[in-house]
Parts: sequence; C-alpha cells; structure tokens
Amino acid sequence: MTLNIATQSASTDTLVQVRDLKVHFPVTKGLFSRGHGVIKAVDGVSLDIPRGQTLGLVGESGCGKSTLGRAIVGLTQPTGGSIRLAGQAESQRRDRRIQMIFQDPAASLNPRMTVGATLSEPVRLNGLRHGRAAVEERVQELLRLVGLDASAAHRYPHEFSGGQTQRVGIARALACEPEFIVCDEAVSALDVSIQAQIVVLLEELQQRLGLTYLFIAHDLGAVKHISHQVAVMYLGRVVEVAPKDALFGNPRHAYTRALLSAIPVPDPKVEKLRQRIVLRGDIPSPANPPSGCRFHTRCPVAIDQCRTLQPDWQQIGPDHRAACWRAYDLPALMPGSGAT
Repeated sequence: MTLNIATQSASTDTLVQVRDLKVHFPVTKGLFSRGHGVIKAVDGVSLDIPRGQTLGLVGESGCGKSTLGRAIVGLTQPTGGSIRLAGQAESQRRDRRIQMIFQDPAASLNPRMTVGATLSEPVRLNGLRHGRAAVEERVQELLRLVGLDASAAHRYPHEFSGGQTQRVGIARALACEPEFIVCDEAVSALDVSIQAQIVVLLEELQQRLGLTYLFIAHDLGAVKHISHQVAVMYLGRVVEVAPKDALFGNPRHAYTRALLSAIPVPDPKVEKLRQRIVLRGDIPSPANPPSGCRFHTRCPVAIDQCRTLQPDWQQIGPDHRAACWRAYDLPALMPGSGAT
C-alpha cells in the first residue's frame, strides 16, 4: 500500500499544514557570484501538526531540521511549497501566531535591553495591550507563566543563568499570544537537570494555553517524553512519521532504526547484549543528493530499487507512515531498536 502524504487533506483539528516545502540555497562561485548549484536543505517536506499536540522532529546534524523550522516561522524564505495555519496560507509577513524558541537563549536576546523591555516590545508593536500600565501588567504575567520573579523585568540577560535565560526566551515567544511555537533545540544548550525543568514547563504551558509545538531536538529521550508524534528527517526529507509509541516501539525505516539503536539503555545487562546499528559512510552532500532513496548509500538493507526509485509512503498503521521500500520486511532484516 502506498500513500502520497502531499495529497492528503488535513483533518479539521490540524493547526499547521506543510505541503511540499522546499528551501534551496544557491551556491555561488567567483568574483561575480555566478550560480554554482543549490543546497537542497529542505526538499519536499509535507507535515500535519494537530492542534494542541507536539510533533517531535529528529535527525542528524545538517539534515534540515532547523531550516524547516525557520521556514515555517518565516525567518527563512521557502523556495516552494505552502504553509497553512488553521487552513489559511501564511502571508509574506511573519504571522504573530507563530513564534520560535531558539537554541542559544543568550544569543537570541538583546544584551542592551532589560527583560521588561524585551517582553513589552512585541506586546506594544502588535497592539495586544494599550497603555503603559496594561503593558507592564502583561510583562509581569509573562514572567509568572515561566516561573520568574517580577524583579526579573529590571535585569539584563547576562544576569541570568542558562535555564533562566531560556525561560525569558519562552516568555518572549508567549508575548504575542501564539497558537504555534517552533522549539529549535530549545533544551540542547542546557544542563541535563535544567533540560528536564524546561521540558516540564513547556508541557505545562501547552496544557494551560492550548499551544501546539514543533519540537526539534537531537535528544531522543526528550523527544519521546514531550512529543505526541515524531517525524524523522534525513538529508532534507522526512522519511518516517508516526505516533510516539509506534515509532519508538516499531520503527519501519532503516534510518529510524539506526537512530533509535544509539539510545543508551539504563540497564547495563540489556545495554551489553543489545546490538547497535552502525551506519557506514558519510552523509551525502545536500548539493548533490543520491538518486532514489537518499539513505541507500548508507543503508544496510538497500536493494536495487532503493538506488533508482524514490520510495512511496508505505502505510504501516494508523498515522504511521514510512518512505521505505523495505518497510514491511524491515523487522526481519534489521535488529531491534533497543528503545525502551
């Protein structure tokens, strides 16, 4: 059975709909910057993100995760495709209902502005509150939402710890009263104990405010904890999408299975016995991706069909799809993921 995800109509509870999104960067060379090919950072991605849920997005560095997130937010101009929020196409201007939490909290904040000024600016510019008192009240409300004291409004970013600074970044994302937030490696720069606190905070805010997240991360443990669904990306394309339990329990793309096999298991006996899948070779260049399935150059179970034909989406189960010609016989070909 095959499924072309790009032709599916979004359900009524879909908040974000991405269709055939492409982000290609020109490669120039020489004094006159003549065209010398393109980097296909995102190359035909289609996703549906249900309202009030979290879609985790995972993959190796350089696969296009952050570029996809920035294109959805409006920080990077797409080359092609469409992005719809609640069924409406995004305009060229950034939609305040879509916000972003960045990886490096310190670098994403203006060091010359107090936290109060940072939070009040988007409130004023978008006309969400009128009058100084109302704006200041909203700033205090935002600080309370992320667990910071009211006195934080008078301090500068360098006066906070990493976790506190990221809380300020979250408050800034909430300032415009968004419906959808892209969390771009929002916890990867933090200590492990602080990561857990920020993940719990994001979950609490989602429940309280009805937020929808795209959670981009390398940490598969954090993705498993916070996500409702997970999408796996490789070399500019999504290769598997599934509900969290289905993906971690029964991955059906060879790349997904290799990623999950790298998750350490707390039990030393189980960790010693389980087999990790080590991929051979390097990731191909996005400027010259392989034909057929882009993973075939590193896939341990690739066949001739994988080298010549781009795989169709195989429907594995409810909301579980994998772009792999060997999706149905993969469990017999490769060792288990080892995920728990």
